[in-house]
Parts: sequence; C-alpha cells; structure tokens
Amino acid sequence: MSVRQSILAILDQGSSYGYRLRAEFERRTGSTWPINVGQIYNTLERLERDGLIVKGDTDTDGHVFYSITGAGHAEVIAWLRSPVPRPATTRDELAIKLAVAVTLPGVDIAEIVRVQRMSTMTTLQQLTRAKNSGDDPESTDELAWLLVIDSLIFQAEAEIRWLDHSSSRLAQAKSRGLAASEPLAEPRRRGRPARTDLPTTAQAAADGAAVR
Repeated sequence: MSVRQSILAILDQGSSYGYRLRAEFERRTGSTWPINVGQIYNTLERLERDGLIVKGDTDTDGHVFYSITGAGHAEVIAWLRSPVPRPATTRDELAIKLAVAVTLPGVDIAEIVRVQRMSTMTTLQQLTRAKNSGDDPESTDELAWLLVIDSLIFQAEAEIRWLDHSSSRLAQAKSRGLAASEPLAEPRRRGRPARTDLPTTAQAAADGAAVR
C-alpha cells in the first residue's frame, strides 16, 4: 500500500513515467527501500484500472506518461491526512521463530536470542554511524533520508529491548521447570460423522408400529 500511495503522491506533483517514478521514489525515501521497475508498472496499471491516473502521451524515447485524476488527488489528500493503522497481529518472522522454537525440545533458545541480539546490535551501530554522518540536513532529500534512518534506528532499539525482555522471560520460565513439551497433535479426521446409538429410521418406524 505504501508504494501505491507514494507513487500516487509523486504523480500529484506532475505527470511522469515508470523509470522516473522509480528514481523519484528511491530519492524521496533515501534509497532505503529499492524497488524494481516492474513493480512500478504493475502499480501504475492498478492505479489506472481504479481510475486514479490516466495514461497520456508517449515521448520520443518511448516513455509513457501518466497523470493523476481528480479521484487520485482526493486519495492522496486522504492518505496524507489519515493515520497509518497498526495491525493487532503481524507475521513478524523473528517473533514466530522464537514462538515455535520455544515449543521444540532440545533447542537452545538463549543462543538464538544471543545471536539475534548481536546481529541487531550490529545493524543499530551501522544505522547510527550513517545518521551521524548526515545529522544536519541541508535539503528536503537529506531530511527525508534522515527520517527513514531514525525510524529504522528506533525499530532496531525496540527489537533489542524485546529480545532482552524475552531473555528474562525465558530465564524465569526455565527456573520454574517449564520445558518444551509440544508433541505433534493428532490431525482431526474428516469424513462421515461418527455413528450414534440413535435407532435407524426403519427401527424407529417399527417401534412406532409396535406401540400402536
């Protein structure tokens, strides 16, 4: 969704074509999220299908220009004015990895946490060095890049805090003797429902005739 809305917001500044839009997206986000031109053109096709942009002229180099529509402009305004929703649950790979690993016998969870913490700390140090090298922006491009770096730094710091918290929780669980004990569950059988002790239709009819 962020790519779609970002491309639409860039087109709100003027008509453009695929390769230029890719360059603009990467420039405006500090080249933090590289994007291939195929994704750009797929996004443009969906935006055109939804009536948010229209295909225009082709220049002498074969570049097809796209322009935003009134509906597209309205969507850009709505996007900029609306908060970004944070889902209650996300498929975070690290969280899933620890959640599954803690249920497996013979897995050294503490080692998993230690290795991940070292990796995240290295990333945090690299991001901090990058930030310090350009912490005084002189253009909007540099300011945009700095905002993205700040976001990545905060995410890395939050991950380290979560790993430290997880380490403490795992140590407490271990001290209580809580160990992995999650065998494979038996799959539920599918097919006809199990037979019951209720009489069959024929038997029920016979019983009714006997009573009469």
